Amino acid sequence: MPHRVADFLRSSTHSLEIQVSNWTKKSAPGGPRRRRDSPKRSGKPPRSTERPPSFAAITDDDSDDAYTPPYTPRLKMGDSRASSFSSESHKEHGHHHHHRISFPSLHFGRSSKDTHPPAPAALDWSLESPPIVMYGDPESSTGALLSGQLFLNIKEESLEIESLNATLSIHVTQKKPFVHHCADCASQSTELKKWVFLPHPLVMKKGEHTFPFSVLLEGHLPASMDSPLVSIAYEFKAEAVPKSGDTPLAPIKLEKVLDVKRSLPASENPHHSVRVFPPTNIKASAHYPHVIHPIGSHTLSLRLDGIAKHNAKVNTIEYWRLKKLTWKIEETVKTVAPACSRHSPKSSDGAEEQQQQKKGIVRCESRIIGEKTLYSGWKSDYTSLTDSLVEVELDYNVCKSAKPSCDTKSRDGTEVTHQLMVEMVVSQEWAPVNRPSLVTHTGVGRILRMHFATILTERAGIGISWDNEAPPIYQDVPPSPPAYSEEITADNSIAEMNESLDSCCGRGLNRNSTDTSASGHGGAGSEGR
Repeated sequence: MPHRVADFLRSSTHSLEIQVSNWTKKSAPGGPRRRRDSPKRSGKPPRSTERPPSFAAITDDDSDDAYTPPYTPRLKMGDSRASSFSSESHKEHGHHHHHRISFPSLHFGRSSKDTHPPAPAALDWSLESPPIVMYGDPESSTGALLSGQLFLNIKEESLEIESLNATLSIHVTQKKPFVHHCADCASQSTELKKWVFLPHPLVMKKGEHTFPFSVLLEGHLPASMDSPLVSIAYEFKAEAVPKSGDTPLAPIKLEKVLDVKRSLPASENPHHSVRVFPPTNIKASAHYPHVIHPIGSHTLSLRLDGIAKHNAKVNTIEYWRLKKLTWKIEETVKTVAPACSRHSPKSSDGAEEQQQQKKGIVRCESRIIGEKTLYSGWKSDYTSLTDSLVEVELDYNVCKSAKPSCDTKSRDGTEVTHQLMVEMVVSQEWAPVNRPSLVTHTGVGRILRMHFATILTERAGIGISWDNEAPPIYQDVPPSPPAYSEEITADNSIAEMNESLDSCCGRGLNRNSTDTSASGHGGAGSEGR
């Protein structure tokens, strides 16, 4: 077979030269065509038709003398020269059947080694508790309950499970860490709970096996958030390690992310704020809700008094006219980016080491999560000097695309706060007292700014804290009703039960002595008579 491959390549190169020379002769039917070779090259001897083969055939006899040529010609798949290889070689050797050359080392598409066998088991879960919401502030909240079931579905007839564990951890990611490009500074994970469902290996049959789990999330834990500085996520991870004989198989994993929220109570009455802007006499009175929610619209009632003033020297009235009003909701995120063990400074003192473990850089960033500018929509009254006012009802809300974070304050230094900012632009005008319609602009303007502390939190809905909806404990259960003096068996009849009750009360005899009692009563009556 190797000598056939070598003959095939030698014959193909020889036939290629012949076809090229024939094609140049036939391509000029009208007359001789000009050759591309220059006259200087015409005197040179003709080019040899023998070329070194693309590769040498190696046999058992000349394996030591095998070599690789420095030049290897490349052929395209669609070239016409490829079609002449087989025809010339067949003519030369007289073979009428085709020989296929295979390349076992080349694989097109996905290899069979890349396909993984199906897993012998699968993990899944189901939460039975309501949505995880912590009611109240971190100081007074009792936390939230989390309960559910973990399902292990065995697909084979029997499978040995070496271990089955689950963990619940809080994962904090610093987007501006203490040291950039350091994974330990950027990510911190704290384990809150761990469940060991199988303390020792166990052989399980085919089907679904259930493992319940529950945990109480303490009230001081922060809620889930994703801000430009830090992100907090609660991760539930389960892992089952199957075993085949003495060799453990690939572990079966389940990873889920829990959404933990916090709901703060809202006051029934709106807050009232009064602000005076010297050197003017303008006084702003605002009524606004102290607690707002990410979804929904909220109303701010604003009233401006003291916008008119009488100038007795020139007998004119000066007005402050509202030209522009802008409201903004600002979110401020503050966090402490801790240093990992490698980047924190070392010290010999133990007390200082504890302080250095908590060392970090304070990061603070503010952004606008809602904004709108108004040029009209308020009521103005300038009829009198004492009753001149401007009233406006402002509807504001949080932008949905901003992905806001609710107010929180955790022990690791993470804090999120919000505030509502109102900015008003007023310009001064004057008019004569006798003719108030002749208004003249003075060109004097003022910018009035107000800040209102606001709490952004989730809606409580109809949910209440878990400790308020828990069933009563044994100490709160009242005493049970009294038991019967005699045990009632299935052989006793209803009449006997009535007898025991009547005998205890002393109100009569049993049904068997009815006649005797009647005769006894009759005798007593006759004797009395």
